[in-house]
Amino acid sequence: MVISRENRDGFVTKEQAGEAVGEFFAKNDCAGKRVLLIIPDNTRSGPIGEVFKLIYGQIGEKAEALDCLVALGTHQPMSEEQICSRLSMSPAEWRGKYASVKFFNHEWNKAETFTSIGKISADEIEEISGGLFREEVDIAINKLIFDYDEFFILGPVFPHEVVGFSGGHKYIFPGIAGDDIIHFFHWLGAVVTNPLINGEKWTVTRKVVEKAASFIDVPHRLIAIVALLDELKGIFLGDCVEAWEKAADLSEQVHIVYKDRTFNTILGLAPEMYDDIWTAGKVMYKLEPIIADGGTLIIYAPHITEISYTHGKWLDKIGYHTRDYFRSRMHEFEGIPRGVIAHSTHVKGIGTYIDGVEKARVNVVLATGISEERCRKVNLGYMDPGQIKVADYRNREDEGVLVVDHAGEVLHRLTDGRIPTIP
Repeated sequence: MVISRENRDGFVTKEQAGEAVGEFFAKNDCAGKRVLLIIPDNTRSGPIGEVFKLIYGQIGEKAEALDCLVALGTHQPMSEEQICSRLSMSPAEWRGKYASVKFFNHEWNKAETFTSIGKISADEIEEISGGLFREEVDIAINKLIFDYDEFFILGPVFPHEVVGFSGGHKYIFPGIAGDDIIHFFHWLGAVVTNPLINGEKWTVTRKVVEKAASFIDVPHRLIAIVALLDELKGIFLGDCVEAWEKAADLSEQVHIVYKDRTFNTILGLAPEMYDDIWTAGKVMYKLEPIIADGGTLIIYAPHITEISYTHGKWLDKIGYHTRDYFRSRMHEFEGIPRGVIAHSTHVKGIGTYIDGVEKARVNVVLATGISEERCRKVNLGYMDPGQIKVADYRNREDEGVLVVDHAGEVLHRLTDGRIPTIP
């Protein structure tokens, strides 16, 4: 059973959300239990803090423990200040009202963080992937969850380049998962390609995530939200798969914009919550379907000065290339995490690699605080953000020029259903 409140055309009020949370916990007694809440980092928008406070109001005084684990995947750890911002609390509230809550960053770079809960067999991988891969995949997750009687996943649902729609068990895989499963399904998604994955619900990669989740024997449920920035459109509480499906259905209505034409130039304004290209690459992922062949996508983010705080050394080494560039010579990239290669292909977009010549479908340009030298080194275009006047790009859709504010969360598609294909 899923308890929900939703309003696509308006918004769900704090009172309505509170009613849903209260009804849910009236049916799911947490008294005397140790409860872990898995939350997203700051690279997703949405009123996470407000919902956290509603949850705390219901079980904070009843549970033996209510703690939070930040599902970082392989992102940077969050500071106390950042966690306060994520959960809409002041430092005084952190040390006062919520002093009993322990906050943990997922320590993805420490082997002792993980325990293996099983393996997906090569036969199963072959069946799920439709024959694209045949290999055994180890499922390791943060062993902290086993210190609790149950856990809840709290997070938003958006269209997503790797699994189709984020949320649900994706906050486990890759949120608190080990390298093997992360790198496998990210590369699987890259092989299928972003235009065919993004905004689709039951993708092959989502099936891998759900198969991995079937090995988790700790009771857990989902609190999924759908929001435009901080405006709550829906909240869904209950079984992880069922609640995620309902949230994805609403996200499809809220987070997908349709355009009648392609654009030769798109200026995507990356929000401050993306602090490197590893995260700001979402600007490309959400706009790739509406860029014309040979067009230019500009990731405008003057505040960004780094390719990737966690994977920059790998990306400096391999650069940004199309899927087929890597697939034709994977032996040359042994030792490079496949999740990093997947990110590279997603930012570069689809294209060809024939007779040693690579041809990307679109030109991806960084207008950031990253130097021209480094942009060229990693095989991306460069523009000086100081020379860009955003106003000059606005109101020119008839000319094939589009500006997208807060780019990276809303997927853009063509009204006629056309999907970019490899040239």
